[in-house]
Amino acid sequence: MADEKKPGFFKRIASGIKRFFKDSKGEMKKIVWPSKKTVLNNTGIVIIVLAAFSVGIGVIDFIFNALVGLFH
Repeated sequence: MADEKKPGFFKRIASGIKRFFKDSKGEMKKIVWPSKKTVLNNTGIVIIVLAAFSVGIGVIDFIFNALVGLFH
């Protein structure tokens, strides 16, 4: 049987790092960026939902403050 040794520590680390960057490059090619219209649409939705929740929390806060004022 031939004297087969596994690669040294640094060689294994180097090949692992090389494989990581090769795989990362392949994954980056799979990214599908959204269009400008989609980004603007989603941003608008987020702003509208944020405003609605803010108003809702403000109303609840006002009601609780009024209730606490009745008992104070």
